[in-house]
Amino acid sequence: MDPVRYDPPARHRALTGEPVSVSAPILRSPGQPIGIQGFPGDLVRAVALRNGASVGLRPIRPDDAPRLMALCHRLSPHTVFQRFFSPRRLRAEDAHALANVDYLERMALVAELDTGQETALIGVARYGPAEEAAMADTGLVIEDGWQGLGLGSILLTELLQAGARRGVRYFRADVLTENYRTLRLLARYTHITRRTTSAGVTSITFRPHQNSVAGE
Repeated sequence: MDPVRYDPPARHRALTGEPVSVSAPILRSPGQPIGIQGFPGDLVRAVALRNGASVGLRPIRPDDAPRLMALCHRLSPHTVFQRFFSPRRLRAEDAHALANVDYLERMALVAELDTGQETALIGVARYGPAEEAAMADTGLVIEDGWQGLGLGSILLTELLQAGARRGVRYFRADVLTENYRTLRLLARYTHITRRTTSAGVTSITFRPHQNSVAGE
């Protein structure tokens, strides 16, 4: 599964490639805390991939910053370019910002693998506020050796469900037009409401399939 770029509004871009402030009017429960105190334990689960491997899914934590850097350094140049549209690599301050979310307006889910000696992140899906109300920008990346095993669709579906429960009605993503695998993924697992292409980049607005958030 090739990555989806997370492309927030230009006025909010920082070194992390993410918004430096939270501004979208996405709903939150009264009195619900933010930060690690609001860690949504209901999003923690184990999933089985097509190769039989068991992978843990959970919301990101502040202490994941070093693991994010390690994941980024393991990515191939091709995957890095697909994710960031440049050959960039994460710096410590970038990883710190990416690992700290409020679990409401900004959410990130990670896939982790216990190697026996340490826990490694092998995939990350995230959303953050867009300029439009109740819309979020999204990003998704899977480590090269774990692509094509169903992890991308699992993370995408879990992220969209989490966002929908928190008041996000629409999501958007920028994808390189040559990235056919990711475009097929979005076409299969989301309901696309708008799609435009310019200068080799396809911008897609989408929402979860109705049955993907049933039973909430």
